[in-house]
Amino acid sequence: MTGAHPLRSKRRRSALRTAAFLSPWLLGFAVFFVYPLLSTLYFSFTRYDGFRRPAFNGLDNWSYVFTDYPLFWPAMRNTLWLVLVMVTCRVAFGLGIGLLITKIKTGTGIFRTLFYLPYLAPPVAATLAFVFLLNPGTGPVNTLLDTVGLPTPGWFTDADWSKPALTALALWGVGDLMVIFMAALLDVPKEQYEAAELDGAGAWARFRHITLPNISPIIMFAVVTGVIQAMQYYAQPLVAGKVAAGVIGGSGQQFEPGYPDKSTLTLPQLVYNLGFQRFDYGTACVVALVLFALSMAFTALLMRRRGGLIGAGR
Repeated sequence: MTGAHPLRSKRRRSALRTAAFLSPWLLGFAVFFVYPLLSTLYFSFTRYDGFRRPAFNGLDNWSYVFTDYPLFWPAMRNTLWLVLVMVTCRVAFGLGIGLLITKIKTGTGIFRTLFYLPYLAPPVAATLAFVFLLNPGTGPVNTLLDTVGLPTPGWFTDADWSKPALTALALWGVGDLMVIFMAALLDVPKEQYEAAELDGAGAWARFRHITLPNISPIIMFAVVTGVIQAMQYYAQPLVAGKVAAGVIGGSGQQFEPGYPDKSTLTLPQLVYNLGFQRFDYGTACVVALVLFALSMAFTALLMRRRGGLIGAGR
C-alpha cells in the first residue's frame, strides 16, 4: 500500500507533463475545430441571417434542405460523381505517369518538369484556359476533332460533358500525385524485382505482388486527400460555369451556380450561395454538416478497406 501512492503521483505528474506538451495542439483543436463544429451544429437548428439574433426553429432547416431545396440533390449527385470518378481517374493517371517516368532512361528531369508545371497554375487561370480551349465553337480542341472527323462535344456548355471536362482539367494538373508516386516507386526495394524476375514473374505480376503492396499506404493517402479535395471543389466548377454562361462581369452580378443545367453545381457552392449571398446561415450550416459527414464516412470506409488493398497485391 505504501508504494501505491508514489506510483499514482508519478503517473499523475507524467500525465500532467504530457498534457502540458499537448496543450498548444489541444487549444488549437478546440478553437479551430471543436468550437466551429459545435457552432455550425447549433446554427443548423436556428433561423439566422448574420445580423439578428439566431431564433431556434427545430428541424425546419434540415427538412427544407432534404425535401424542398431544389438544388441540394443535384449538388449531392455531382459531388459524389466527382469523388468517385475524378478522384479515381486522378490517382490512376498519377500512378501511371509516375510509373512511366521511373522507367524512362533519358530526359527524366524534362518530363518531370513538363508534367508538374500545370499543377503550379492558379486554379482560376487554369479553368479559364480550359474553357477557352474547349470552346465548342472556336476552341482548338473541337477544331482538331472536327478536322479528323470525330464528334465535337459541347464540353462546358453541355450538361453531359461538363463533369468529364472538369475531370480532364483535374488530370491536366496531376503533377502533385505524380511526384508523390514517383518517390514511393523509387523507394521500392530493387532486390524484390530482381528476385521476381528470376522466378519468371511478368510485368503485371511484379506490379501486383511487389509494387502495389509497397506503395499501398501512398495510394491510400492519395485517395483520402483526393476525396477531401473533391468535397471542397468550388472554384473550378464555378468559374467554368460562369465563363461558359457568359457571366464574366464584376461584383453585383447575380449568378445562380451550376451552369449548364446544374451539372457543375457542388455542395461547397451551395454553402457559399446560401450563407454569403442569401444570408441563410442556418440552411448553409446544414449543407456544411452534410459535407463533413460525407467526408468522415468516406475516410472511415477507405481506412477500413486499406487491408483489402494490401491483400489484393499478395
